[in-house]
Amino acid sequence: MEQRDQDYSRHMAKSSDDALVFVILSASVCAKCNAQVAGGGMLSIREGKALCIACADMGHLVLLPSGDPALTRRASKLSARRAVVVKWARANKRYQRQGTLVEASAVEAARAQCAADAQKREAKSGKAAIKREIEDVAYHAAFLSQLKRLFPGCPEQEASEIAVHACEKHSGRVGRSAAAKELDPDKIRLAVVAHIRHIHTGYDQFFDINVAKRDARRMVQAKITRVLSSWESPAPCVPTCAL
Repeated sequence: MEQRDQDYSRHMAKSSDDALVFVILSASVCAKCNAQVAGGGMLSIREGKALCIACADMGHLVLLPSGDPALTRRASKLSARRAVVVKWARANKRYQRQGTLVEASAVEAARAQCAADAQKREAKSGKAAIKREIEDVAYHAAFLSQLKRLFPGCPEQEASEIAVHACEKHSGRVGRSAAAKELDPDKIRLAVVAHIRHIHTGYDQFFDINVAKRDARRMVQAKITRVLSSWESPAPCVPTCAL
């Protein structure tokens, strides 16, 4: 197993009572029985040693894949023994939860419970979804209002585009961060800077000629600063303002 697995196991042991199991990326060997565990198999770490599922006393458990929070929560509660299963994602460079090892009888009992109150949970989920949608609309409006206050010279259409882009749900963009949801001026400024960079500077064209990202950002910084400065000042009045 990788050293990062050892480190992650020690870290999680300090914050959770649940056992941790790793889906390994390459073949390994159980430190107790010397059994070969192929890549894609599972190992657990005990006292710094990698053990196969059988030697970790979890051979009787079954994997309940992630995806149904209610089923996982209930099965975990009903199972006398359980373990969280994670896998290292190379693309995201972090561990991703794959599911939970629980007793087969706990899964069956949990499925029966979920079937019994499925309609009730669906109705509750629908109400929660509506509430989240209302809250999201209100947040978007507040984000846009704060953006206009901070950058009164920003054209109306562009302000709306920045707010829509930054606040898109599940996007992971700056507008979805906790700080942005508190209308932190610095986070809103980052969203505005990103918009200016891509729309007003020709930044994206640098990649067509293989310019490094750091160099491209340096070359457009002066233009970003000028646009920001103009947007931080109120838009000039049109002649009809004097009427």
